[in-house]
Amino acid sequence: MAARTLIWAVLGAACLAGCAATGLASSLQRTTASGPVVGVDASRSDGTLSWKGLPFAAPPVGALRWRAPADPAPWTQPRAADRFAAACVQTGRLYGPGLNNRYDATIGSTLGQTLGSEDCLYLNVWTPAERAAAPRPVIVFVHGGSNITGYTADPVYDGAALARTAGAVVVTVNYRLGIFGFLDLPALKTGNAQDDSGNFALLDIVKALEFVQRDIAAFGGDPARVTLMGQSAGAVNVYALLASPMLAARTQPLFHRVIALSGGISTAASLPRGAIPGVLPRSVWSTRGQALLAQSLVADGSAADAAAATALAATRSAAEHAAYLRARTPDQLLTVVRTRLAPLGMSASNPIPDGVVVAADPIAAIRAGQYVRVPVLAGITRDETKLFPQLLALRPDLGGVSGRLLDDAAVFRLAHGYDAEAPPASRIEDWVPAAYLPADRPATGFDARTRELNRLWFEAIRDDVLGALRSRQDAVWGYRFDWDALPPPFDVVFGAAHTFDLPFVFGNFGPSLYARIAFTRANEPGRLALSRVMMQSVGTFAATGDPNTPALGTRWPAWPGRMVFDADARRAEIRAE
Repeated sequence: MAARTLIWAVLGAACLAGCAATGLASSLQRTTASGPVVGVDASRSDGTLSWKGLPFAAPPVGALRWRAPADPAPWTQPRAADRFAAACVQTGRLYGPGLNNRYDATIGSTLGQTLGSEDCLYLNVWTPAERAAAPRPVIVFVHGGSNITGYTADPVYDGAALARTAGAVVVTVNYRLGIFGFLDLPALKTGNAQDDSGNFALLDIVKALEFVQRDIAAFGGDPARVTLMGQSAGAVNVYALLASPMLAARTQPLFHRVIALSGGISTAASLPRGAIPGVLPRSVWSTRGQALLAQSLVADGSAADAAAATALAATRSAAEHAAYLRARTPDQLLTVVRTRLAPLGMSASNPIPDGVVVAADPIAAIRAGQYVRVPVLAGITRDETKLFPQLLALRPDLGGVSGRLLDDAAVFRLAHGYDAEAPPASRIEDWVPAAYLPADRPATGFDARTRELNRLWFEAIRDDVLGALRSRQDAVWGYRFDWDALPPPFDVVFGAAHTFDLPFVFGNFGPSLYARIAFTRANEPGRLALSRVMMQSVGTFAATGDPNTPALGTRWPAWPGRMVFDADARRAEIRAE
């Protein structure tokens, strides 16, 4: 009898445990149009529920490489959504995924190597664990990385803190990168306008937005209040979609507000003389597409040089060229880009102004009212170009030589192992060439040179797009991020550099590339206070289309007025200009 009682007790306990587990799974199960998914309850650790690695498109491999994204294959059994999907295939860089699809030491040992996967079209969702009385606004984030690198598993982009503080559903999106995301090549044309645009990365983002419209209500989101947010190349892509003829023609918009951080969408036509455009003529991208084909033929030994490759290509059909390129592995193609196209200045990727997915001149389209008319909030950092001082070598009037002494491998080694709480273990002379020192020397010092590059680049493209938008609508806001309370010498080497506002926007100050050189116990109270206000403004904008919130302590004026975000050691310092 005692044995039987023990057996029933064990079975009963197992049943209770199983029922509890089933109940938890069912509470985290959501049904998408493709099938059911089961997320993760992190309510005790970060106050959110999350679903990671949700497929929003079929893997763009084989015949689907260089095609508009297709629907994912449906499934019927609950699918675990508890981890990030692989990064999109790319060449390893400072801002890439390393071997483990996360920020770790392998980033430094895989620079220049092929990483990630072509099977990468997945998104991630975070929502506050606290039950809401009504659907929450939705923030869809598009990461940066020059459209050649980046990944949603970067810890800076974890959506939990932003979802909780903003009271929003946060979505982060993978999209194809480099030549897989942007490629204009006649051999790939089919007569389908979207396929032929070459803007596969932008079509991926559109496909993710369609997922949001169709499925986000199942995660507590409001499909009628979707904010499309991007940073750097992500901002470029967001602006490209804002002015997209394809999206402007839709009767039901896919998004209802835009947040664009450190980006623009200008051709040379609308910029001041000497400014740096973000949109190049389509002919440039066609030339690069042809170069990829020709240099691939040289690399595999089919032709002795580019001229011979061009002659050989003329003897083959478009179908043969398309099949040839689709049969090449990602590593073979990226090796060609890295070793053959890069020396020719042909390794960049950006939106292609095809006139269908991307307007031929996006600024002109906005000024003509041919865009998705929604409220827009744009941010810029005060010292954007201190992240790119190598570009001071572009022209004599900028200094004519690179402003960075360390290569990427050295930057990673130092930043990854640095102890900012100890006495400074690095000097500005280790980073900045003597030609730009002292940094505060008028006109020719590091500060002045990077400020001039910033004026010709980030400030020029920001002013261009916001001026165009303001000519058509009132709902345009801007901010400048000034926080530079890093320990020396990084307060001068980087200051308020490009990307340095992202930890504040997402509320994430943990492991990431520059965290160990930037964030200290001394600057923690002020930066946390500033981050909280910035996230609250983002949440208010996502909810209402206006970033003004009492937390600011002042009124955020419409553009050309702007808000300046800064903090001292203890508190946020925010002012309107």
